[in-house]
Amino acid sequence: MAVPELAPGSDRPGGLRHYVPGLAVAASYERGWLGKDVVAGLVLSALLVPQGMAYAELAGLPPVTGLYTSILCLLGYAVFGPSRVLVLGPDSSLGPMIAATIAPLALAGGDPARAVALASVLALLVGAVMVLAGLAHFGFVADLLSKPTQIGYMNGLALTIIVGQLPKLFGFSVDADGLLAEARAVVAGLADGEALLTAAVLGVGSLAGILLLQRLLPKVPAVLVVVVLAAVSVNLLDLQAEGVDTIGVLPQGFPPLTVPTVPWGDVPELLLGAVAIAVVALADTMSTASSFAARRGERVHGDQEMIGIGAANLAAGLFQGFPVSTSGSRTAVSEQAGSRSQVTGVVGAAVITFVLVFATELMQYVPQPTLGAIVIAAALSLADVPATRRLWAQRRTEFALSMAALLGVALLGVLPGILLAVALSILNVFRRVWWPYQAELGRVEGLAGLHDNRRYPGTELVPGLVVLRFDAPLIFANSRVFGDTVRALAEERAGLRWVLVAAEPITDVDTTAADMLQELDSWLNARGVSLVLAELKDPVRDKIQRYELDRTIDPAHFYPTLDEAVAAYLAESGETWTQGEER
Repeated sequence: MAVPELAPGSDRPGGLRHYVPGLAVAASYERGWLGKDVVAGLVLSALLVPQGMAYAELAGLPPVTGLYTSILCLLGYAVFGPSRVLVLGPDSSLGPMIAATIAPLALAGGDPARAVALASVLALLVGAVMVLAGLAHFGFVADLLSKPTQIGYMNGLALTIIVGQLPKLFGFSVDADGLLAEARAVVAGLADGEALLTAAVLGVGSLAGILLLQRLLPKVPAVLVVVVLAAVSVNLLDLQAEGVDTIGVLPQGFPPLTVPTVPWGDVPELLLGAVAIAVVALADTMSTASSFAARRGERVHGDQEMIGIGAANLAAGLFQGFPVSTSGSRTAVSEQAGSRSQVTGVVGAAVITFVLVFATELMQYVPQPTLGAIVIAAALSLADVPATRRLWAQRRTEFALSMAALLGVALLGVLPGILLAVALSILNVFRRVWWPYQAELGRVEGLAGLHDNRRYPGTELVPGLVVLRFDAPLIFANSRVFGDTVRALAEERAGLRWVLVAAEPITDVDTTAADMLQELDSWLNARGVSLVLAELKDPVRDKIQRYELDRTIDPAHFYPTLDEAVAAYLAESGETWTQGEER
């Protein structure tokens, strides 16, 4: 978490203020911050209102639910969130995941009330998963999405969102499911002249306006300016008479406390979606929190951040809302506007409440093509083409992982895509442990220590001695690889006496690997070769003793350093360093 400045004694682990950081902020709040927080909250609300409605529709929900969600998640995070500056709310990356989870469960033909209930239960489940995981110190779950797979997933998500919003941008609709089917339907609709010219001009103009204002006048609230101009155009030019759809009059008033209910048979699918959403929301939040905390010299703690996000989702779920996450763009706007604390979010929630209670008629002329433009602009910010190019230039295997994650989202769907991205991240870690880098070491003139003879061809070697480095913990997944490598060396090298393992990179030895070492030592001894280990870490040496391997491997063949082990071999054999052949 980004740790706030707490009152004396308030940061004790387990204390009330530890779990409710809002109390600590209230206790240490400075009067001089209020004006800046109010101004930042007013600026922030200019984004919250139009984006909240647009992202609600992206999730397949009524626009007003985006406003309900924004209010309650801001209040929930202000109390339980650890960061002073993070802004939570409806998010473009979660919209397709929410839609993919609730759409198959909604009644045929689409029942808005049932969709809202499903989304609210989904938010409650996300909140429960987050809070329980935070209390159980599962903040590490954010690491299940590696950076390359996260880049690929977000690129695929951006592509899916853009294609899905194109019909709205051009004023028509399609009946298709999946990226490829939707893309074909969009092309067919445009070719058949289904696009409404007025809607298309309004939608494309809105998109161009947002992108240009963000590029040329970054301090101007581009989304608000475009929404206001589009709504005024619809009203003055009576564009509704020409077929341009608008969001219509929103329900007036603050959302009532509602405990959503759904059939028990829907819960397993909702829970699966909730876990996937929680992983994405946490990864996004940790990335954003780390970035902003680094600027402010603060710390980030994943466990408390999970509790804060969970509380925001629980609050949203009890007031007809849907799952939320951190928004990097809105957080940046808040910080640039001078925000000093979560009072900024409270002010933003108050402004949205005012709009719902007193000014819902102002929203009735906001055109659907403009909402589509808002979502497409947000999707473009999700895509990271420069990072993808960098992966191609720096590491092709991670570029391949990124592309696989992109294709998983594009071809399999949003939820299977995130599961594939997590699986690919885990498999990539497993692959590195399964086939770790191995090196034979030798002496290089002019350099201290021993070095990889593949990096330094022609290193000096000692006859009868092989120094092997194995860059991974020695576990069930790679014990056979290690054993095969040592056996191959023993069979290939005539006159071999010692296989000296530079064991500093070996951070663990499990029971499977211990059995392998016992068998390997016996096999080597039968051929007059000794297995010797140097620089074993103390915790690993303790395990070796617990496995009773020191009864098989000569206790004299454990050395604290490589230099001592090599010196012992030179003294025992009488050999000297000689120029080795390039391997």
